[in-house]
Amino acid sequence: MGQPQKPIAAEQQILSLGRVLQSLREEEDVDVLIETTISYLKEQFDYRLIWIALYDRLNHILFGKGGTTPDHDTRFLRQRVVLSPGDLLEQVVIEQHPLGIADLQTEIRAADWRKVAEKFHIQGTIILPIRHKDRCLGLLLLGSERWGYLLTGEAKARLMMVLGELGAVLYQNEMDLQHKQTKRTDEPLLELLENLRTLTNLNQKLEAAVQTTHKFVSPSRTNVYWFEREGRYFWCRMSNQLVKIDRNSSTQQAAGITVQELSDFYYALAVNQIVSIGDARSSLKSHFTAKLLQRLKVRSLLAAPIIWQKNLLGFLAVESNEPRIWTETDKNFVQGVAGLISLVAPAESMESTVKQIQEDAQLTSQVAQGIYSQHDLEETLHSCAKRVLARLAATRFLLLQYDPEQNNYQFIYQSQPYNRRPLTFTLHPLKELDGQLLQRSTQAVEIENLDEDLRFFNWRPPLLENGVRSLLVCKCTHEHIPAALLVITQETHRSWTTLEKELLWAVSQQIGVILRQWQLHNRTTQQQKTSQAFEQCLHILTQSQNSKIEVKKKHLERTALEQIASILGCPLAVLLSWSPGESWAKIIPGVIENSKFGIFSDASIPIQAEALIQWALATESYLILKVDDLPPETRKWLNAPDKGQILVMALRTNADYETTGVILLADYQECRWSEQNLSATVTLISQLAWWRREKQITQLLESTTEELRQLNWYKHRRSEEIQRITAHSLRQIHDLGIPANELYQMRYQLLLRQLDHTATSMSGMLKLEHWELNISWETIPIASLMKRSLERIENLVKQQKLWIGVHGLGQPIEEQSPKNSSLAKDVPTSNTQSSLAIAGDIVKIELVIHELLVTACNRSQIGGRIDIWCRRLDASKTVDPNYSASTGAEHRTSLELSITYNGAIEPELLTELHNTPKDVLAASNLDQPPGLHLLICQNLMQKLQGQLNFYQLPDNRVVSRLLLPLVGHDS
Repeated sequence: MGQPQKPIAAEQQILSLGRVLQSLREEEDVDVLIETTISYLKEQFDYRLIWIALYDRLNHILFGKGGTTPDHDTRFLRQRVVLSPGDLLEQVVIEQHPLGIADLQTEIRAADWRKVAEKFHIQGTIILPIRHKDRCLGLLLLGSERWGYLLTGEAKARLMMVLGELGAVLYQNEMDLQHKQTKRTDEPLLELLENLRTLTNLNQKLEAAVQTTHKFVSPSRTNVYWFEREGRYFWCRMSNQLVKIDRNSSTQQAAGITVQELSDFYYALAVNQIVSIGDARSSLKSHFTAKLLQRLKVRSLLAAPIIWQKNLLGFLAVESNEPRIWTETDKNFVQGVAGLISLVAPAESMESTVKQIQEDAQLTSQVAQGIYSQHDLEETLHSCAKRVLARLAATRFLLLQYDPEQNNYQFIYQSQPYNRRPLTFTLHPLKELDGQLLQRSTQAVEIENLDEDLRFFNWRPPLLENGVRSLLVCKCTHEHIPAALLVITQETHRSWTTLEKELLWAVSQQIGVILRQWQLHNRTTQQQKTSQAFEQCLHILTQSQNSKIEVKKKHLERTALEQIASILGCPLAVLLSWSPGESWAKIIPGVIENSKFGIFSDASIPIQAEALIQWALATESYLILKVDDLPPETRKWLNAPDKGQILVMALRTNADYETTGVILLADYQECRWSEQNLSATVTLISQLAWWRREKQITQLLESTTEELRQLNWYKHRRSEEIQRITAHSLRQIHDLGIPANELYQMRYQLLLRQLDHTATSMSGMLKLEHWELNISWETIPIASLMKRSLERIENLVKQQKLWIGVHGLGQPIEEQSPKNSSLAKDVPTSNTQSSLAIAGDIVKIELVIHELLVTACNRSQIGGRIDIWCRRLDASKTVDPNYSASTGAEHRTSLELSITYNGAIEPELLTELHNTPKDVLAASNLDQPPGLHLLICQNLMQKLQGQLNFYQLPDNRVVSRLLLPLVGHDS
């Protein structure tokens, strides 16, 4: 065996990197880790100055851990560095990204290191963070005597691997140290839990909890505060200094903390949020923090809520006279003790709670009996209100009903003490946020302090004026806008327990059922009356289809208006009618039963200028307004009493279809139309709108069909006459014989063949395409097709002085202008691309191409340019993903023919060519040429297994893109 070869330099670097990474993984001592890293850096990198420091996050300080210098004096490398704003070292610590410095001696943001750089002649420097999991653990500074000396890609990769491994080990050591220093909370909590089992009195349990917490957290004092709902204040029930404090004690500790003065503190506890106030840190707003600390005469506070069944019973507080940073262990322990207190606290009042639950069940059962009993609604509500007010110690029992016509809430029942007057005002409709709050609620909504709470803000003035200070609100129904609400009020600030709110919720739901039954009974008669009118009106609208006798359209409209007016009892009903595209509306009178109304039926009303029409068009449903609101222009054709009321509604069928009329209903005085009648009216007006649209479409299609039949008959008979004359002329030419002159003879035969071909093609068209298109299947080289197409527009091109360029037929060609000879003769025909042939009905395809070329010429400017691009295209590259599926040519290769020109085209026309308008009655650019011709070509190409699209490029050029099926190799 030969001698082992010495490893090359690259292998040595990899071996050295592997050794240092292995050493870092296996070492636990931080100093040894630093020394190992420094040794590797001195060995592998050419830097005269190396410094490693560890970062203290809490104090924002770097501790130097050593390194190397040119004079081997490393004492200053172990100093403590306080980071300051704007310093380069702080920038790297915060951003955690490497920072390169071309010359450290001139860097003003590194004051102390400038002196070191000048002493050792250090210039190019790089500072790198030692980090792990987005946490900066230290810094590495490398300095060189070269200016701008930076790391190469390979060296930087090795260095980042070493620093990454060092950061991971340092991070793990830090986590292990924190874990060792963390106090264990499980043993004290388990010991406290065992003590609580042996104690019977709640005060004794509270005392044990306070002592255990005080021993574990070691604050200045530890207290348990209890919450009184009637006065909305906290009082100190237990303390490690004053044990068994009575709520009536006059000491400062038992004086009580009112919710009104520290509302943020109370609301944070109510949602089960721990409150932490420490050294310059607080979970509350600054002014509440200062008030709370001043009230308790402490400088640090940690408070955990005591909650049972979502009810705030009080809170456990550890208080310190010095600024203190509360650890997560402290917070978790205090929160755990508060949770244990919440478990043992209900035992004190268990008997009274059971008794109260039984009484609540009896109350709800009595209310439920009112649903099935024959008692009057007033009697049922009176019994319910008396028991609820006594149970909740409230002042007023209010039942509100929403009136959609007046858009407010009215009191349909209320109960109060004999020395209180009933409320006589109405309440505004709910704001959107309040409505959403009630809609999502599953229990009573509680307002503890109406003076400060922003909920139900628009109800505050009248309620406060009548002495209401707190209230409970329950929805009785589940509509989007709650139709019925149950409100319990109190004249003092107070809160209610979850049990009390759940009781009121159960009562409100049962009252909602009673109200529902009562309302359904009252609506039955009205619904029967409306149903009869509804049936008669629908019968009138459908009789034109079912009757054998033709009924005039206007007569049906007038009859329908009479039935619609009868539902609302209106003495006036008219229709303002127009056709799509018209600017003036005509009046179709339906009902005029009162002499107070007058209609100038012969008037022509401008649609855009008439306020009633525009208001109706701008409203999705109906619009109700007063006669006083009508402008003078409307009064010229509509005469109505000043105190009258008008309903207008547009005849809408679909958002994409145009409106063709407005229904106008009027009454001589303001009245309340019920929602049922309005709903029936809206339905019948919508039905009338659809019926009118059906009639208009039918008339349009019938007239269009009649015109097309006449046009087809005329053109067909004319084509027959032209074919007859052509054939007769041909026979005469044949009878005359062939001229003797050889030149004339040649031209004579050429013209004769053309006439024969024309006559033959016309005969085929007259025979096969009399009343429908006949699709033939032929092939033609694309070059020949382009040559013939360009010959047909040669005169038009010369008139417009256009330039035409044909590209993609296999070879570059000269751009053609009107000064050149014939356009078509220069089209190449001898190469591979030009030998391609298309398949299909060539006559129709040639007509489509001719139409596109004529459109391009007509829309181009004089002296403009038209480019024709041809290229072979696979089916998978077509623009339209439905192309293959619609034509059945999944694997067919196509020819893309694009005609590009600079010219003006209407954006609306392009939009409609891409998406045909849905409303056949609306005016469209596709109803007349040139849009109609382009649409015909587009539809025709789909039948010919092709595709035609129109686009506009960003440079405003217009593109007509035509896809034609190519002849396959095996065809």
